[in-house]
Amino acid sequence: MEAMGKKNNLKVLRAMHDLTQEQLADQLRVSRQTVIAIENDKYLPSLTLAFRIARYFNVKIEDVFFYTGDESEP
Repeated sequence: MEAMGKKNNLKVLRAMHDLTQEQLADQLRVSRQTVIAIENDKYLPSLTLAFRIARYFNVKIEDVFFYTGDESEP
């Protein structure tokens, strides 16, 4: 399910639930800019926000975010 180079499925989940970025931001109590940045892999959310997103969509956190490994790991 992971798209090449993507670190999350937030945009896909948002589209599946027919939500705008603004609507999702309101539900998560963050700014629209935060949603945009997460969707574009420009911002890694806090663990608290990551869990809030997963809970909102009623999925596991791994269904939203992909662990790609630390670049410093062998």
